[in-house]
Amino acid sequence: MERTRARATVFLMLFLGNLGNALEVPLDPKVLEGLPQPPTITHQSPKDYIIDPRENIVIHCDAKGKPHPSFSWTRNGTHFDIDQDPKVTMRPHSGTLVVDISGEKVESYEGVYQCTARNEHGTAVSNNIVIRQSRSPLWSKERNEPIIVQEGVSLVLQCRPPAGLPPPIIFWMDINFQRLPQSSRVSQALNGDLYFSNVLKEDSRNDYICYARFPHTQTIQQKQPITVTVVNLDAINETVAALYNETDFLSDGSAEERRPTFLIPSGSSSSKMVLRGQVLELECIAEGLPTPEVSWSKVSGEFPAKRTSFLHFQKTLRIVDVSESDAGEYRCTARNRLASVHHTIRVTVKAAPYWISAPRNLVLAPRERGNLICRASGTPKPTITWAMNGIPIENSPKDPSRKVEGDTIIFEEVQTGSSAVYQCHASNEYGYLLSNAFVNVLSETPRVLTPANKVYQVIRNNHALLDCSSFGSPIPKITWFKDSRSSTLDGDPYVLHENGTLEIHVAQALNSGKYTCVARNSLGISENHVYLEVKEPTRILKQPEYKVVQRNRNVVFECKVKHDPSLIPTMTWVKDNGELPDDERFVVDSDSLTITDVTENDAGTYTCIMVTTLDQDSASAELTVVEQPDPPTDLELTDQKPRSVQLTWIPGDEHNSPIRIFLIQYADSLHHHGHWHNLTMVPGTKTTAHLKLSPYVHYTFRVLALNDVGLSNPSLPSRMYKTNPSAPDENPSGVDGFGTEHDNLVISWKPMSGHQANGPGLQYKVMWRQKDVDKEWTSVTVANVSKFMVSGTPTFTPYEVQVQAINDYGIGPEPAVVTGHSGEDLPMQAPDNVQVLVLNSSLAEVHWEPVPPKTVRGRLKGYKVYYWRERSLHKHNPHHVEQQVLTFSGNKSHGMLPGLQPYSLYLFNVRVFNGKGEGPASSNQQFETPEGVPGRPSFLRITNPNLDSLTLEWGPPYDRNGRLTGYTLKYQTVNISNELGPVEELALPANETSVTLLNLKYSTRYKFYFNAKTGQGAGPVVTEEAATIMDEGNTQPSPPVARSPPTHLPFHKVHPAAPAFGNVSSSVGEDGTLISWEYWGAEKNVYVEYIVENDNSEEEWQKEYVNDSRAYVLKGLKEGLSYRVRVVAKGHNGQAVLHQSEELLVMIPAMAARQVDIATQGWFIGLMCAIALLILVLLIICFIQRNKGGKYPVKEKEDAHTDPEFQPMKEDDCTFGEYSDTEDHKPLKGSRTPSNGTVHRDNSDDSLVDYGGDGGDGQFNEDGSFIGQYSGKSSARDTAGGHESSEAPSPVNTSAMNSFV
Repeated sequence: MERTRARATVFLMLFLGNLGNALEVPLDPKVLEGLPQPPTITHQSPKDYIIDPRENIVIHCDAKGKPHPSFSWTRNGTHFDIDQDPKVTMRPHSGTLVVDISGEKVESYEGVYQCTARNEHGTAVSNNIVIRQSRSPLWSKERNEPIIVQEGVSLVLQCRPPAGLPPPIIFWMDINFQRLPQSSRVSQALNGDLYFSNVLKEDSRNDYICYARFPHTQTIQQKQPITVTVVNLDAINETVAALYNETDFLSDGSAEERRPTFLIPSGSSSSKMVLRGQVLELECIAEGLPTPEVSWSKVSGEFPAKRTSFLHFQKTLRIVDVSESDAGEYRCTARNRLASVHHTIRVTVKAAPYWISAPRNLVLAPRERGNLICRASGTPKPTITWAMNGIPIENSPKDPSRKVEGDTIIFEEVQTGSSAVYQCHASNEYGYLLSNAFVNVLSETPRVLTPANKVYQVIRNNHALLDCSSFGSPIPKITWFKDSRSSTLDGDPYVLHENGTLEIHVAQALNSGKYTCVARNSLGISENHVYLEVKEPTRILKQPEYKVVQRNRNVVFECKVKHDPSLIPTMTWVKDNGELPDDERFVVDSDSLTITDVTENDAGTYTCIMVTTLDQDSASAELTVVEQPDPPTDLELTDQKPRSVQLTWIPGDEHNSPIRIFLIQYADSLHHHGHWHNLTMVPGTKTTAHLKLSPYVHYTFRVLALNDVGLSNPSLPSRMYKTNPSAPDENPSGVDGFGTEHDNLVISWKPMSGHQANGPGLQYKVMWRQKDVDKEWTSVTVANVSKFMVSGTPTFTPYEVQVQAINDYGIGPEPAVVTGHSGEDLPMQAPDNVQVLVLNSSLAEVHWEPVPPKTVRGRLKGYKVYYWRERSLHKHNPHHVEQQVLTFSGNKSHGMLPGLQPYSLYLFNVRVFNGKGEGPASSNQQFETPEGVPGRPSFLRITNPNLDSLTLEWGPPYDRNGRLTGYTLKYQTVNISNELGPVEELALPANETSVTLLNLKYSTRYKFYFNAKTGQGAGPVVTEEAATIMDEGNTQPSPPVARSPPTHLPFHKVHPAAPAFGNVSSSVGEDGTLISWEYWGAEKNVYVEYIVENDNSEEEWQKEYVNDSRAYVLKGLKEGLSYRVRVVAKGHNGQAVLHQSEELLVMIPAMAARQVDIATQGWFIGLMCAIALLILVLLIICFIQRNKGGKYPVKEKEDAHTDPEFQPMKEDDCTFGEYSDTEDHKPLKGSRTPSNGTVHRDNSDDSLVDYGGDGGDGQFNEDGSFIGQYSGKSSARDTAGGHESSEAPSPVNTSAMNSFV
């Protein structure tokens, strides 16, 4: 088989011997170098070659071979010498002929051409190429007579175009180049004629023009226009009468109807022959009136559905690519309402020769066997002949290794030099086939053609194919090895194909590795290495899901994928198997697709496709876009009756969400113009509703549709429908009788709407009578009111009342009777025999005797007990007067008073009440409550923290609830992880308010529990935490640790009903400052916040997140500073503060940390001593030098410098600028200390004054240690306000130095 030269290799499949093994011969120049090859035709012109006479003639013939073949031509069976014709040239390295036809007649080059390609190994020939020029002859001149035809008869307009090559394409148009309309009545036949089954008056025209288009020359020719005039019978009678003495030759009336008859084909049957592979077209055109309809059937079977079509309004049956199965009888039927007619067409299928098996090239090794097989079929059966190198095989040289047996040539024991090209010719009366196949005898060692070290990548569980393309003659045998080459790969899971390919049906990870293929024949051996990598498959773990989303909402499709990490995946989304719309609303992420502002056009199927270089996986989901339905339309009112009407409508588009309900509303333009009211609802499957109506209403209806998304807009209103007025159907509702004063009765009702009135002139007839006393009704008629008052009634007396509706058309139905009462008055009598029973310290039971019913003078509501705490029985508690009321509904005679304060005196009275109000109070009674447990102590604070002791102070409870008998104190240690130690308990007398706990552990946090006791038991506990201070060894005592100023001492208050934070305490340690607290809140976002005290900057609170812990160590607080600390609980957003503790003041002492002090190191002490000694020597030398200088006018200098400028020490003699001995303690003139006693920093930020605080006792060295530990305090600082040198302090005593000087 032949492939293009553009590819890297081309293979020729050959049969080897009688086994039919194929030997592939690549055309790679490296392989083909030195390999001979007989010629092979690669390109040739078609057998029937129609040329354009306006262009040069190009007859193609290309071939390949080794060596490259030479070319020659024959024309009409004789040698065509192209050198003798200057108009004919042959392209270089090709056999293609080019004929220059300029100035020449094309007819002279028409004929049958055949190309021959030969080299030393054989000769190949092309097909017979028949050259003919295309022709488009002119239409013969003719004059078309006008056609006059009677209306209703059939008509055929003939085209008869000139014969052309190829045949022209026919179509009918008018003079304006517009195609004439065709139908089942008028249609064009296959031969180009225009057929009218019957003519109508409108068929009259003078421009029926037949056009012929010749495709090769692209020319169009037209026939002369044909004029057709269609006349009816009356016109014909008038014409004939005028000619023949007014005698009627034709009957009156329109054209008569006719049974169908076929115009083509004629007769009842016909036959048709068609060649296999061509197009079968059968045609039946019938005439008749009315126009017949044509249908088709196959007598002996069914039509081939995919190859069959019906054209020209069912008049033409077309079957493409005809096969032998299409032969048989076809029937066309034409019918109108009068009758039907049939025509049978017998179709026979013949076949030009076609290949069953074309001969294929053979490459054989010497002494091998092989076959050339040439098998063709056709109808009739074709004749097979053979030729060798273009010469009939019977005339070619004899070859003992060759034997011809019909369509097969058998080669046995071939010899070197017997290479040749053989031609197989198959022909019958309908055509021929010609095929070239060479036999090439070669001897070649094996060569592996697959690239070395090629890497194959496959997906696990897929099949793998490892190529081992080879060439050699004889055909090499292929074997495969893996890795160590211990054994050949043959058998499960490996399959070795004949072409050398190794297949693994189901590749697994263990199949990865190095593979070696070995090709060997009798002449040698060759091998190659390839590699197989088995990758994990790409799988979609989370597929996109079906989504139903409302319009203008957002939707997200997720598509999460797992793939082999060595493969680079590409995610692609498609919609309905096409690209996503180019719209910024579609956002594709690594594992999702987001569509914002969804529209109806976004509905469809979305597919995510994950593609790697080896495989892919995809998953789809559908998006349905829903929205509110469109409003219904076309509202109509039918079946109109006085009290009902039928409403119908057409539903609007439901937008992918079924309509559940139709809501019908109405507006009453007579009573409530412009207001719409709900009337009824019907299921979404209905489009009609029977509406019950009220009288005296001007109805307008509208309909709304409801689906799962929401309610549609209202429909357009229906036309107005008016109902006639009538008497009321109902009376007012909500009728009631009650009194507003003790001597009246108010009768009220709910006014009726205009819709309920049923007519104009709405009024109300109000009727009343005293129940069980009056028999007759008293009545009054009122309008435009909703109540009526009857005066002069007895107090709280039952009455029967009625309210009836009346309008201008009558009265309403009999109204219902409602019982009411006239007005109430205040009760007259107080309850008697009031008593109390104290049940416990907080509960008492009150009893009384109910008042007589007549004294209530109204509807008894119940009794009220007024009580108040007069005072506590304890002398320390203040006097309280706070009145409380308990209401006992109904006719009760006792009640409970809960929530009383223990150990108190209470007063109370009882009153009866009705709807009017309360009656007189009973006389005041008193009772006392017994003792109870005390309340919380008023405060608990911890003071004076020391190394091993703490002092607790407290206040008595605000609510003692009896006589205090003492206090109970419990405490236990709390370690850094909030674990509690053993509990210690201490009983304290009632008259104590403080206690000091001794022998505590230093630097330890304690938790205290404190409560008071009475004779009834212990009260609630208050808690507090504090810590003893740290042990500082021999250092001076430091300020109290974590102690607030006295004005901010922590004390315990009685918490509100739901406190969030309790006590907050602190403790300073080596690792930082420990903040601990109590917390009862539910929020988990808890923070410790802190800020430097008295910080006037805008700095925000620093915060540390502590979650739900109860302690936290703050690190990084600066020594010598005080901090405000609080604990806050915030909401989920971390912004809003929901709870906050009281602020705690924490002082970080400015003391030496527990670390290695540089001032205690021996090397530092020695260095300081050496520096001091050096300075002392320097001062002695300067003193000696100054004494040698004579006297100095000290007094004059001092008078001249009352406010001296400080001058530096002179560098040349090391003396000071000035000196005064009047005051030994004044600073030296050469120092940097100003006269006002302050220390200038000398533009340096490192001055050690900063480390000393505000006039602290000690001076700091640069490492932060106390220099004061090694030197005495400066007397100059004590006497002169703390003048200091700006230079580094010296361990030498300053006062001693001044005395020395």
